[in-house]
Amino acid sequence: MDKLKFVNVKMGTNSTMELSHGNTLPFTQMPHGMISFCPQTKNIKGREGWFYNPKTKDIEGIRLTHQPSPWIGDYGTVLFTPQAGKIRNNYEDIKSTFIKCELKPHYLCVDFKKSNAKFELTPTERCAAVRVSYKNANNNVLSLFPVKGNYEYEIKEKENMVFFSTDGHSNDDSKNFHMFCVIKFKADVDFKNISGLFNSEKAYIHIPVKEKKLEFRLGISYISFEMAELSLERECGKGSFSEIRKKAERKWEKVLNKIEIETKSTKTEKTFYSCMYRTFLFPHKAYELDKDKKPVHFSPSTGETKEGVRYTDNGFWDTYRTVYPLYSLIAKKEYAKIVEGFVNDYYESGWLPRWTSLGETGCMPSTLVDAVIADACSKKIITKKLAKKALTGMIHHAETKSDNRRYGRAGIDEYIKLGFVPYDKYDESVNLTLDSSYCDWCVSKVAEYVGDKEAKEKYEKRSKNYLNIFDKETYFMKSKDSHGNYRENFNPFVWGYDYTESGAYQNIFGAPHALNDMISLMGKEKTESKIDEIFRTPPAFEVGRYGCVIHEMKEMENANFGQCAISNQPSFSIPFLYCLVGKTEKSSKIVKRICKELFNPSENGYPGDEDNGSMSAWYIFATIGMYPICPGKDEYIKTKKLVKSYLLNK
Repeated sequence: MDKLKFVNVKMGTNSTMELSHGNTLPFTQMPHGMISFCPQTKNIKGREGWFYNPKTKDIEGIRLTHQPSPWIGDYGTVLFTPQAGKIRNNYEDIKSTFIKCELKPHYLCVDFKKSNAKFELTPTERCAAVRVSYKNANNNVLSLFPVKGNYEYEIKEKENMVFFSTDGHSNDDSKNFHMFCVIKFKADVDFKNISGLFNSEKAYIHIPVKEKKLEFRLGISYISFEMAELSLERECGKGSFSEIRKKAERKWEKVLNKIEIETKSTKTEKTFYSCMYRTFLFPHKAYELDKDKKPVHFSPSTGETKEGVRYTDNGFWDTYRTVYPLYSLIAKKEYAKIVEGFVNDYYESGWLPRWTSLGETGCMPSTLVDAVIADACSKKIITKKLAKKALTGMIHHAETKSDNRRYGRAGIDEYIKLGFVPYDKYDESVNLTLDSSYCDWCVSKVAEYVGDKEAKEKYEKRSKNYLNIFDKETYFMKSKDSHGNYRENFNPFVWGYDYTESGAYQNIFGAPHALNDMISLMGKEKTESKIDEIFRTPPAFEVGRYGCVIHEMKEMENANFGQCAISNQPSFSIPFLYCLVGKTEKSSKIVKRICKELFNPSENGYPGDEDNGSMSAWYIFATIGMYPICPGKDEYIKTKKLVKSYLLNK
């Protein structure tokens, strides 16, 4: 127990659009919680996703947030700011310095200097307990400010409650979304003098505080105010602030203790458990419990309330590689529920999810949810009944072109016809081909699990399509046009065009299901030599289709592990590949260097975008000496442990 003391929620937060050290936010939230909180230091138009900076001493307030990535944006938001004396109505004027800022997974405390007020918060899954202490009795108010969307406020004086809703969300596919929020105060608010703008995009309210103390509970719902009240009653009840905080603390300790490590290095301990914390933030729960305690959820694709669980705020292109294989070891029950939620999305929208932030965003290519489902099947985490339902959705996007770019596999018609995605029809054609090949293999594994022999054989055969773009002379994966011709003037240092956030070097071994076949094709010596070449070649690049230097390019340079851009997901497996040719000691040496040189528990703690727990889970695997080289197979590569470790499956 007592692992929370090692967690730095600010690990990786010192990031910008131009250079990422994680692009994380310091969330105070429950594991997979539906509600999160974070200080807002500066909300700048055009850079709304980067609303927190750990280096500034300014603060605008505490944001209720759900943001999974700054590149994706936020939804269901509001800003809480304590004010005193002259009351101000906009971000620039409310900005304050702070005396103290204590941020933990289960507790947040900020001392606002301008208002001489201490703001404390502790979360539950869908609610929070808040108390605000003012040093002076001088026109104290709690202000609620808009962040995104239209806001509507309603005051219920007799019940000591404020109700508000917002329809603000990012560029996802959502119909009729609202976040409903209920705030219940103790008898310390002057309801008769609440002021503000109650209904608009700029709506805000100021709630006068009678004394120096203010305490309230808040709960949210995506369904109704009644559901928010129900969650508030269940999760907070009559519990004191300290009691609710203690429950949150126990919950986080249980999660963090799923892996025990022994080390004399405090830095390693802090880095490890900060990564454990971040691995269990996403995906967020997006379901609620009705009066009979049955799970129900708002469906973004239909705008209606549906039965069952739902999870959101997750990009599979990133997380399939490490997050879910880690869950398969230490969070099996949650993993099964998460997959059930993804399958529910299929039956409601007609498509399995790709990158959800509330609704489907369509960000990043391919349908790598296939790998998450296949991994769950390979380890018998989900039932065959659920797997059959999932298989229906997997086959649908393996055979059907979507009219909406957010859904399905891009280039699927050409892939079926030609055996690859042609570059003259689609950008990122190499990655689209590699991912479709791997996802076909995942379909075959799920078909095998449920006993569908015909589908197993069909997609197993299709999974060899990666060979259609494998150049046996150069050992690179290279794009072809619709006539089967390789692109002229091939340059492995060019990024974009045929590759996703990478170039040719990062995708040599981009078909994880076929690594053993590739080694047989190339031979062990040549394979080892090609891996050596990746690490030996300087981290040079040409901007290619991007037209400018993107942050992933800078981060590859900064990491300085050659063309192994460990700062981004396509290179995650490369350091472990030596194990497949019998050179485990080479993998162990490189993995140790990466962990030591590129990871630490500070605000600069990651070599690149952390992405929903994916980079944190990579560090966890590297530290305990194993790696899921191919999700969908019940096997892990073994390297030398960096610490003694013990896994507890609870």
